[in-house]
Amino acid sequence: MLRWILGGREAQGSVEKNPVLFIGEEQPKNWFTELQVLKGHFDIVRFLCLLVLERLCVWVSGGNELCVWNRDFQLQCQSQHHDDTGISAMVELPKNCIAAAMDKEIVIFRLTMSTGSQLSVAEVRRLSDHQDSIHALININDGLFASGSHVGELILWDAVDWTIMAYEHILWEESQTDTQAEIRLAAPKPSEMSIQQLTSDGELMVAAVGSGLYVYSAITKSVVAYRKTAHDSNVLHTMLLPDGGLMSCSEDGSVRIWEMQDLLLPAEPASAGFFGMWTFGRSNKQAGPPVKKVLELPSLRTLELTGDLIGHSGAVQMFVSFGEKGLVTCSTDHLLIAWKNRERESHLRSLALFRKLEENGGL
Repeated sequence: MLRWILGGREAQGSVEKNPVLFIGEEQPKNWFTELQVLKGHFDIVRFLCLLVLERLCVWVSGGNELCVWNRDFQLQCQSQHHDDTGISAMVELPKNCIAAAMDKEIVIFRLTMSTGSQLSVAEVRRLSDHQDSIHALININDGLFASGSHVGELILWDAVDWTIMAYEHILWEESQTDTQAEIRLAAPKPSEMSIQQLTSDGELMVAAVGSGLYVYSAITKSVVAYRKTAHDSNVLHTMLLPDGGLMSCSEDGSVRIWEMQDLLLPAEPASAGFFGMWTFGRSNKQAGPPVKKVLELPSLRTLELTGDLIGHSGAVQMFVSFGEKGLVTCSTDHLLIAWKNRERESHLRSLALFRKLEENGGL
């Protein structure tokens, strides 16, 4: 009923819904049981946070140039304008450096503080190893950052010297009826999967690949869990949860909570093309790669749906967690929604009421 009142959220396009991913009203592991709509925007709401460099007391914005601002919103410095390619993502690196994704390249900028406390920014390196537009750029830990491209290239970089630590081209092929030990990645017309977003907690990394989710260990260089079809449209944003699960949102208007569970056979077959094997050092990117062996993944797990947040009628662009206080989502329906724990909010309202009664001398 609520889904109908809010205008529904049919998948964009002709993608068929997967009935396995729909759960009932009883969702005991979903504690987002109360929502508050925040109105103020009159167009699509796409972003909720900027890059803040706390040790320098500045924050950074990216357009055609990289601009550095102080806490009083005064422009301190900006990079030179080289071309019309805008900055699509940024991450902070050690030694006062910033990595900015600009089309197919990652541009490394360095901030310098002069003796008179004047800031300056300069380009020091361009990393041109991607073959298509970079959609995702994240820090993994103090020593690694990662980037993902439109054609499924995933690269792990050293955060200090900016060299490639691992390179993977994610190719997904339709599952075959035979279970041979070998697959040919040079098969005719493989489907290249776009990486829309990456997130990490320092050890695990979640890749939003098409409408699927893949959890990858940056330590063991292996897949931990996956769900090939997690949404009806492209996944736009993900987040790892403290309890070991994760959350995702999609163009189809859904926000979903997932739990890692042991993979029970029979189950959906793991595509041998995704995260099949990692190569260390720079890739030669030769056409027609050789045959690769399918990796044995004895600890591979699946992602089971434990919660479905119904409220938006348009594509959910991203969300920000405020811990036990709740979650805020933004959408093309022009709304921000604050999702909260109903029991916690009811308890807080009761406490506030009792305090008010005490202040007024009771009833």
